Amino acid sequence: MSFWARWFRSTPAPGFYVEGRSAAWNGWLAANPTVLPRRDWRLYVPAGASRWRRMPLIVLLHGCKQSTEEIVRGTRFEALADKLGAYVLLPKQSESANPYGCWNWFDVATASGRGEAAIVASMMRKALRWRRTDDARTAVVGMSAGGALAAVLGVHHGDRVHAVVTVAGLASGAAASPLTALTVMKRGPETDVALAGRVAHDASDPAGRRVPLLAIHGRHDDVVSLRHAASLARQFLARNGVDVPAGSESALPDPDHARHERPARGRGFQVREWEREGAPVVRLVEIDDLGHAWSGGDGRVPFHEPGGPDVTAMIGVFLGQAWAVAE
Repeated sequence: MSFWARWFRSTPAPGFYVEGRSAAWNGWLAANPTVLPRRDWRLYVPAGASRWRRMPLIVLLHGCKQSTEEIVRGTRFEALADKLGAYVLLPKQSESANPYGCWNWFDVATASGRGEAAIVASMMRKALRWRRTDDARTAVVGMSAGGALAAVLGVHHGDRVHAVVTVAGLASGAAASPLTALTVMKRGPETDVALAGRVAHDASDPAGRRVPLLAIHGRHDDVVSLRHAASLARQFLARNGVDVPAGSESALPDPDHARHERPARGRGFQVREWEREGAPVVRLVEIDDLGHAWSGGDGRVPFHEPGGPDVTAMIGVFLGQAWAVAE
Protein backbone atom coordinates (compact mmCIF):
# COMPACT_ATOMS: atom_id res chain seq x y z
CA MET A 1 0.00 0.00 0.00
CA SER A 2 1.38 3.43 -0.95
CA PHE A 3 1.99 6.24 1.52
CA TRP A 4 -1.01 8.24 0.24
CA ALA A 5 -3.29 5.20 0.37
CA ARG A 6 -2.31 4.58 3.98
CA TRP A 7 -2.75 8.25 4.88
CA PHE A 8 -6.22 8.62 3.33
CA ARG A 9 -7.54 5.11 3.91
CA SER A 10 -11.28 4.97 4.69
CA THR A 11 -11.14 1.84 6.86
CA PRO A 12 -9.42 1.93 10.25
CA ALA A 13 -6.05 0.27 10.70
CA PRO A 14 -6.38 -3.20 12.26
CA GLY A 15 -5.48 -3.81 15.89
CA PHE A 16 -2.01 -5.04 16.79
CA TYR A 17 0.17 -5.94 19.79
CA VAL A 18 3.32 -4.51 21.28
CA GLU A 19 5.32 -6.15 24.06
CA GLY A 20 7.38 -4.94 26.97
CA ARG A 21 8.56 -5.53 30.52
CA SER A 22 8.07 -3.49 33.67
CA ALA A 23 9.54 -3.57 37.16
CA ALA A 24 8.74 -1.94 40.50
CA TRP A 25 11.17 -1.24 43.31
CA ASN A 26 8.52 -2.38 45.84
CA GLY A 27 7.42 -5.34 43.72
CA TRP A 28 9.27 -8.04 45.69
CA LEU A 29 7.14 -10.93 46.94
CA ALA A 30 7.19 -11.51 50.70
CA ALA A 31 6.91 -15.30 50.36
CA ASN A 32 9.43 -15.64 47.53
CA PRO A 33 11.95 -12.77 47.66
CA THR A 34 14.31 -14.45 45.18
CA VAL A 35 11.97 -13.60 42.26
CA LEU A 36 12.91 -10.37 40.53
CA PRO A 37 10.13 -7.73 40.76
CA ARG A 38 9.46 -7.50 37.03
CA ARG A 39 7.00 -9.11 34.63
CA ASP A 40 6.41 -9.14 30.88
CA TRP A 41 3.30 -7.69 29.28
CA ARG A 42 1.50 -7.36 25.97
CA LEU A 43 -0.51 -4.30 24.94
CA TYR A 44 -3.34 -4.55 22.43
CA VAL A 45 -3.69 -1.41 20.34
CA PRO A 46 -7.28 -1.44 19.03
CA ALA A 47 -8.40 -0.97 15.46
CA GLY A 48 -8.40 2.68 14.47
CA ALA A 49 -6.26 3.80 17.44
CA SER A 50 -4.74 7.26 17.14
CA ARG A 51 -1.68 8.59 18.90
CA TRP A 52 -3.41 11.97 19.03
CA ARG A 53 -6.63 10.92 20.78
CA ARG A 54 -6.82 10.03 24.45
CA MET A 55 -8.23 6.51 24.84
CA PRO A 56 -9.19 4.31 27.82
CA LEU A 57 -6.87 1.67 29.25
CA ILE A 58 -8.11 -1.73 30.44
CA VAL A 59 -5.85 -4.15 32.29
CA LEU A 60 -6.91 -7.79 31.70
CA LEU A 61 -5.48 -10.24 34.25
CA HIS A 62 -5.52 -13.96 33.45
CA GLY A 63 -6.30 -16.67 36.00
CA CYS A 64 -4.33 -19.74 37.09
CA LYS A 65 -3.26 -22.13 34.33
CA GLN A 66 -4.13 -19.46 31.75
CA SER A 67 -2.04 -17.45 29.32
CA THR A 68 -2.67 -13.95 28.06
CA GLU A 69 -3.45 -15.41 24.64
CA GLU A 70 -6.05 -17.78 26.09
CA ILE A 71 -7.97 -15.20 28.08
CA VAL A 72 -8.08 -12.80 25.13
CA ARG A 73 -9.29 -15.54 22.79
CA GLY A 74 -11.76 -17.03 25.25
CA THR A 75 -13.34 -13.70 26.22
CA ARG A 76 -13.19 -12.19 22.72
CA PHE A 77 -11.76 -9.11 24.37
CA GLU A 78 -10.16 -7.75 21.21
CA ALA A 79 -13.63 -7.13 19.75
CA LEU A 80 -14.69 -5.29 22.93
CA ALA A 81 -11.51 -3.18 22.85
CA ASP A 82 -12.18 -2.25 19.22
CA LYS A 83 -15.77 -1.29 20.09
CA LEU A 84 -14.78 0.81 23.12
CA GLY A 85 -11.68 2.23 21.47
CA ALA A 86 -9.59 1.09 24.43
CA TYR A 87 -6.08 -0.22 24.88
CA VAL A 88 -5.82 -3.57 26.66
CA LEU A 89 -2.79 -4.25 28.84
CA LEU A 90 -2.11 -7.96 29.38
CA PRO A 91 0.35 -8.68 32.22
CA LYS A 92 2.04 -12.10 32.11
CA GLN A 93 2.75 -14.07 35.26
CA SER A 94 6.17 -15.74 35.30
CA GLU A 95 6.69 -19.41 36.10
CA SER A 96 9.35 -18.50 38.64
CA ALA A 97 6.83 -16.40 40.58
CA ASN A 98 4.13 -19.08 40.51
CA PRO A 99 4.43 -22.50 38.81
CA TYR A 100 0.67 -22.59 38.12
CA GLY A 101 0.61 -19.16 36.52
CA CYS A 102 -1.46 -17.71 39.39
CA TRP A 103 -1.08 -14.14 40.51
CA ASN A 104 0.06 -14.18 44.13
CA TRP A 105 -2.97 -12.35 45.57
CA PHE A 106 -2.40 -14.17 48.90
CA ASP A 107 1.14 -12.87 49.31
CA VAL A 108 1.35 -10.38 52.18
CA ALA A 109 3.24 -7.80 50.11
CA THR A 110 0.84 -8.05 47.17
CA ALA A 111 -2.26 -7.92 49.39
CA SER A 112 -0.99 -4.64 50.87
CA GLY A 113 -0.66 -3.04 47.42
CA ARG A 114 3.03 -3.80 46.94
CA GLY A 115 4.38 -6.98 45.30
CA GLU A 116 2.64 -7.88 42.07
CA ALA A 117 0.07 -5.10 42.52
CA ALA A 118 2.92 -2.59 42.38
CA ILE A 119 4.36 -4.28 39.28
CA VAL A 120 1.03 -4.05 37.43
CA ALA A 121 0.67 -0.41 38.51
CA SER A 122 4.13 0.19 37.04
CA MET A 123 2.98 -1.40 33.77
CA MET A 124 0.00 0.97 33.71
CA ARG A 125 2.28 3.98 34.20
CA LYS A 126 4.45 2.84 31.30
CA ALA A 127 1.42 2.32 29.03
CA LEU A 128 0.03 5.73 29.99
CA ARG A 129 3.33 7.32 28.93
CA TRP A 130 3.72 5.30 25.75
CA ARG A 131 0.30 6.14 24.33
CA ARG A 132 -2.17 9.01 24.79
CA THR A 133 -4.28 7.11 27.28
CA ASP A 134 -6.97 8.76 29.38
CA ASP A 135 -5.94 8.36 33.01
CA ALA A 136 -9.55 9.08 34.11
CA ARG A 137 -10.85 6.09 32.13
CA THR A 138 -8.92 3.10 33.38
CA ALA A 139 -10.11 -0.29 34.59
CA VAL A 140 -8.71 -3.60 35.81
CA VAL A 141 -10.55 -6.77 34.81
CA GLY A 142 -9.51 -10.15 36.14
CA MET A 143 -10.62 -13.75 36.35
CA SER A 144 -10.11 -15.93 39.44
CA ALA A 145 -6.60 -15.15 40.77
CA GLY A 146 -6.54 -12.29 38.28
CA GLY A 147 -9.80 -11.05 39.77
CA ALA A 148 -8.26 -11.17 43.24
CA LEU A 149 -5.32 -9.06 42.04
CA ALA A 150 -7.77 -6.67 40.34
CA ALA A 151 -9.47 -6.17 43.71
CA VAL A 152 -6.11 -5.40 45.36
CA LEU A 153 -5.41 -2.76 42.71
CA GLY A 154 -8.85 -1.22 43.19
CA VAL A 155 -8.40 -1.01 46.96
CA HIS A 156 -4.77 0.14 47.11
CA HIS A 157 -4.23 1.94 43.79
CA GLY A 158 -7.43 3.97 43.45
CA ASP A 159 -5.38 6.91 42.18
CA ARG A 160 -4.70 4.92 39.01
CA VAL A 161 -7.59 2.43 38.79
CA HIS A 162 -11.08 3.89 38.23
CA ALA A 163 -13.14 0.71 37.82
CA VAL A 164 -12.72 -2.95 38.78
CA VAL A 165 -14.32 -6.06 37.29
CA THR A 166 -13.91 -9.51 38.82
CA VAL A 167 -15.05 -12.83 37.39
CA ALA A 168 -14.91 -15.59 40.04
CA GLY A 169 -12.62 -13.33 42.06
CA LEU A 170 -11.81 -12.69 45.72
CA ALA A 171 -11.61 -9.58 47.86
CA SER A 172 -8.33 -7.88 48.62
CA GLY A 173 -6.72 -9.42 51.72
CA ALA A 174 -9.20 -12.33 51.90
CA ALA A 175 -6.41 -14.68 53.00
CA ALA A 176 -4.11 -13.80 55.90
CA SER A 177 -1.24 -15.93 54.54
CA PRO A 178 -0.32 -18.16 51.57
CA LEU A 179 -0.80 -21.23 53.80
CA THR A 180 -4.55 -20.61 54.10
CA ALA A 181 -5.25 -19.48 50.51
CA LEU A 182 -6.80 -22.77 49.33
CA THR A 183 -9.02 -22.99 52.39
CA VAL A 184 -10.13 -19.40 51.91
CA MET A 185 -11.01 -20.05 48.27
CA LYS A 186 -13.36 -22.85 49.36
CA ARG A 187 -14.85 -21.33 52.53
CA GLY A 188 -14.70 -17.55 52.17
CA PRO A 189 -12.51 -14.77 53.62
CA GLU A 190 -10.75 -15.23 56.93
CA THR A 191 -10.30 -11.48 57.43
CA ASP A 192 -12.58 -8.45 57.63
CA VAL A 193 -12.34 -7.38 54.00
CA ALA A 194 -14.82 -4.54 54.50
CA LEU A 195 -12.38 -2.99 56.96
CA ALA A 196 -9.72 -2.88 54.24
CA GLY A 197 -12.23 -1.07 52.03
CA ARG A 198 -13.05 1.46 54.75
CA VAL A 199 -9.36 2.13 55.45
CA ALA A 200 -8.73 2.71 51.73
CA HIS A 201 -11.71 5.09 51.54
CA ASP A 202 -10.52 7.08 54.56
CA ALA A 203 -7.02 7.33 53.06
CA SER A 204 -8.25 8.44 49.61
CA ASP A 205 -8.08 11.98 48.32
CA PRO A 206 -10.58 14.60 49.59
CA ALA A 207 -12.54 14.47 46.34
CA GLY A 208 -13.78 11.00 47.32
CA ARG A 209 -12.72 9.36 44.07
CA ARG A 210 -14.92 6.37 43.28
CA VAL A 211 -13.74 2.92 42.28
CA PRO A 212 -16.91 1.14 41.10
CA LEU A 213 -17.00 -2.66 41.06
CA LEU A 214 -18.68 -5.22 38.82
CA ALA A 215 -18.42 -8.64 40.51
CA ILE A 216 -19.59 -11.67 38.47
CA HIS A 217 -19.70 -15.18 39.92
CA GLY A 218 -21.17 -18.56 39.02
CA ARG A 219 -23.53 -20.02 41.62
CA HIS A 220 -22.00 -23.51 41.09
CA ASP A 221 -18.36 -22.42 41.30
CA ASP A 222 -16.52 -25.22 43.14
CA VAL A 223 -13.09 -23.55 42.92
CA VAL A 224 -13.81 -20.11 44.38
CA SER A 225 -16.80 -20.09 46.71
CA LEU A 226 -19.79 -17.90 45.84
CA ARG A 227 -19.32 -16.34 49.30
CA HIS A 228 -16.52 -14.26 47.80
CA ALA A 229 -18.95 -12.39 45.54
CA ALA A 230 -20.75 -10.87 48.54
CA SER A 231 -17.42 -10.17 50.26
CA LEU A 232 -16.20 -8.27 47.22
CA ALA A 233 -19.42 -6.25 47.21
CA ARG A 234 -18.96 -5.43 50.92
CA GLN A 235 -15.36 -4.39 50.39
CA PHE A 236 -16.08 -2.03 47.51
CA LEU A 237 -19.18 -0.57 49.09
CA ALA A 238 -16.95 0.36 52.02
CA ARG A 239 -14.22 1.47 49.60
CA ASN A 240 -16.73 3.92 48.13
CA GLY A 241 -17.99 5.23 51.48
CA VAL A 242 -21.17 3.14 51.83
CA ASP A 243 -21.93 1.67 55.26
CA VAL A 244 -22.10 -2.12 55.34
CA PRO A 245 -23.70 -4.24 58.08
CA ALA A 246 -21.33 -5.58 60.72
CA GLY A 247 -20.92 -9.27 61.34
CA SER A 248 -21.35 -11.78 58.54
CA GLU A 249 -19.16 -11.43 55.47
CA SER A 250 -22.26 -12.07 53.35
CA ALA A 251 -24.36 -9.28 54.94
CA LEU A 252 -25.12 -6.49 52.49
CA PRO A 253 -27.23 -3.33 52.69
CA ASP A 254 -30.45 -3.30 50.67
CA PRO A 255 -29.60 -2.66 47.00
CA ASP A 256 -31.01 0.24 45.03
CA HIS A 257 -32.02 -2.17 42.28
CA ALA A 258 -32.44 -5.95 42.19
CA ARG A 259 -33.75 -8.27 39.49
CA HIS A 260 -33.51 -11.83 38.24
CA GLU A 261 -33.40 -12.33 34.48
CA ARG A 262 -34.31 -15.54 32.69
CA PRO A 263 -33.25 -15.15 29.05
CA ALA A 264 -34.71 -17.36 26.35
CA ARG A 265 -31.21 -18.73 25.73
CA GLY A 266 -28.47 -19.26 28.26
CA ARG A 267 -28.54 -19.18 32.04
CA GLY A 268 -30.61 -17.03 34.33
CA PHE A 269 -28.83 -14.53 36.53
CA GLN A 270 -29.47 -12.24 39.47
CA VAL A 271 -28.34 -8.61 39.49
CA ARG A 272 -28.07 -6.45 42.60
CA GLU A 273 -26.88 -2.88 42.26
CA TRP A 274 -25.90 -0.08 44.58
CA GLU A 275 -25.64 3.47 43.25
CA ARG A 276 -24.58 6.92 44.33
CA GLU A 277 -26.01 9.98 42.59
CA GLY A 278 -27.30 7.74 39.82
CA ALA A 279 -23.90 6.21 39.04
CA PRO A 280 -22.94 2.58 39.75
CA VAL A 281 -20.92 1.87 42.88
CA VAL A 282 -21.24 -1.92 43.03
CA ARG A 283 -23.01 -4.29 40.64
CA LEU A 284 -23.17 -7.91 41.79
CA VAL A 285 -24.12 -10.56 39.22
CA GLU A 286 -24.65 -14.20 40.21
CA ILE A 287 -25.18 -16.60 37.31
CA ASP A 288 -27.29 -19.75 37.70
CA ASP A 289 -25.80 -23.15 36.84
CA LEU A 290 -22.35 -21.73 36.12
CA GLY A 291 -19.14 -23.12 37.56
CA HIS A 292 -15.65 -21.62 37.57
CA ALA A 293 -15.85 -20.10 34.12
CA TRP A 294 -16.36 -17.00 32.00
CA SER A 295 -19.95 -17.10 30.73
CA GLY A 296 -20.57 -16.36 27.07
CA GLY A 297 -16.98 -17.14 26.15
CA ASP A 298 -15.37 -19.41 23.59
CA GLY A 299 -16.01 -22.93 24.87
CA ARG A 300 -12.92 -24.24 23.06
CA VAL A 301 -10.75 -22.37 25.57
CA PRO A 302 -10.47 -23.72 29.16
CA PHE A 303 -12.43 -21.82 31.83
CA HIS A 304 -14.87 -20.38 29.28
CA GLU A 305 -18.46 -21.48 28.78
CA PRO A 306 -20.55 -20.73 25.66
CA GLY A 307 -24.10 -19.50 25.97
CA GLY A 308 -25.38 -16.56 27.91
CA PRO A 309 -25.21 -14.29 29.63
CA ASP A 310 -22.35 -12.64 27.76
CA VAL A 311 -19.99 -11.46 30.48
CA THR A 312 -17.80 -9.54 28.03
CA ALA A 313 -20.82 -7.54 26.88
CA MET A 314 -21.78 -6.90 30.52
CA ILE A 315 -18.30 -5.51 31.12
CA GLY A 316 -18.60 -3.19 28.14
CA VAL A 317 -21.89 -1.76 29.42
CA PHE A 318 -20.57 -1.35 32.96
CA LEU A 319 -17.36 0.40 31.91
CA GLY A 320 -19.30 2.75 29.66
CA GLN A 321 -21.44 3.78 32.64
CA ALA A 322 -18.49 4.00 35.07
CA TRP A 323 -16.37 6.05 32.70
CA ALA A 324 -19.23 8.42 31.89
CA VAL A 325 -18.97 9.67 35.49
CA ALA A 326 -15.22 10.17 35.13
CA GLU A 327 -15.49 12.30 31.99
